[in-house]
Amino acid sequence: MSQHNMTDYDKTYKEFKWEVPEYFNFAGDVIDKWAKDPNKLAMWWVDDAGTEIKKTFLQLSNASKKLANLLAAQGVKQNDVVMVILPRNIEWWETFTACIRMGVLLAPGTTQLTSKDLEYRANTSKAVCIITNNEIAAKFDEVKAKCPTVKTKIVITDPRTDWLFYTDAVGKASDKFETVKTKSTDNCLVYFTSGTVGMPKMALHTHSSYPIGHQVTGKFWLDLKPEDMHWNISDTGWAKAAWSSYFGPWNCGAAQFIHHTTRFDPAKTLELLSKYPVTVMCGAPTIYRMLVLQDLSKYKFPTLRHCVGAGEPLNPEIIEVWKKATGCTIRDGYGQTETVLLCGSFPCIEPRFGSMGKPTPGFDIQVIDENGKIVPPKTEGDVAIRVKPNRPVGLFKEYWKEPERTASVYRGDWYITGDRAYYDEDGYFWFVGRADDVILTSGYRIGPFEVESALIEHPAVAESAVVSSPDETRGEIVKAFVILAPGYKASPELEKELQDYVKKVTAPYKYPRKIDFVESLPKTISGKIRRVELRNKEWGR
Repeated sequence: MSQHNMTDYDKTYKEFKWEVPEYFNFAGDVIDKWAKDPNKLAMWWVDDAGTEIKKTFLQLSNASKKLANLLAAQGVKQNDVVMVILPRNIEWWETFTACIRMGVLLAPGTTQLTSKDLEYRANTSKAVCIITNNEIAAKFDEVKAKCPTVKTKIVITDPRTDWLFYTDAVGKASDKFETVKTKSTDNCLVYFTSGTVGMPKMALHTHSSYPIGHQVTGKFWLDLKPEDMHWNISDTGWAKAAWSSYFGPWNCGAAQFIHHTTRFDPAKTLELLSKYPVTVMCGAPTIYRMLVLQDLSKYKFPTLRHCVGAGEPLNPEIIEVWKKATGCTIRDGYGQTETVLLCGSFPCIEPRFGSMGKPTPGFDIQVIDENGKIVPPKTEGDVAIRVKPNRPVGLFKEYWKEPERTASVYRGDWYITGDRAYYDEDGYFWFVGRADDVILTSGYRIGPFEVESALIEHPAVAESAVVSSPDETRGEIVKAFVILAPGYKASPELEKELQDYVKKVTAPYKYPRKIDFVESLPKTISGKIRRVELRNKEWGR
């Protein structure tokens, strides 16, 4: 018997059928199913102080029922919105499970939000409750007078004036709670997702789109089974946490390893990977870039068998270094806050470095032109999902409360992701860039990723971001922002060396005509480089 969940990609893709019952509730149908075995491990949680806590599915199930009773006593009811803004505290997982159990709409957010963000989110979603820690509670208290819908405020870890204290309040509640019969089509969670313009939009998911949709993410891409232990190194505020720290692994019954920390420390991460029985790991490319700058020969990875990366394509050099150290090829995956996994370098297909892999079973993914026609291989176009006649399960319901914005992402029979790509003769997809990140110079279209990939091959470069910059003669040119690797100093000579290197590795017209050496790069919560911020600065926007 093969060790992988998918052994024949073409066969699985052809035969796959979505199964969506009329009623579905992840807490009742999945968490409680695993909880039937009282010893089945759901999470192994560690923090920087050396605390270790193990939780079974049964303990998680009971804790979520207690919280559900507490929320119900506070007047929180089905379809109300609860904001959960917590780092990797166990309460985040309990809150997720309790809200789903109650048919309450979850609005997760990152701990990096400001008071203004909290106010915007509370009022846009009409949240009735916020569950958070003292740090965020202080920020919320500054604007609470302007958030009239928020009636219940719950704080974890330490008590706070005018807030319910989670530990006490949940501790007193009963663990008997009847899971709400939610329809698969009922609203389940809402993610705020930033576009290139305007305020964040609310991507609304149902009880099937993420909870059932992520069956394919967990099973085929993460390749998880009940005996695995999965570590997703992601901020809880990003949709990636719903993907790989909640629905993906727990659909498969895998345990999760969780490291609760305030900052990402590559050396500590490697130490934990060699000490704990982690079998599958998921991280943003930024994380792998930082890990490979360490001396990997000092560590052993006895249990690690499978690694994935998502958020942006990974550079081949990093994949090589990581493979040499761990034996694992980092397999790319592609999707959005609005979707589950759309393309992946699944374990049973030959990886092609830099490629997004092949379409996920259950999705008809194509590259189309502006008229909605499928383009031939090796032709750049818009990445699109076929939604007619059959809409796939793992796609969001709508941009909540914005019908025009929702309508704008459809073209004929297609949902348009907003990404540009091409596919090759073998059906592999290759990312070119966001529809709005592409650099147009002297009649050429240049995807920033190609230039960033070339730069990172050079030993002097730790990380880079490439954007368009205005230019009198060419309209716009390629400009690179470079963080140097330890031991290198910025100089005009190094700048020229890097430019020549990119010319050699990619194509002469793609080289960065300007290079700025910088200490840091602007990033989203999820670790993706915010090219839009750098680009706007260049253009004086």
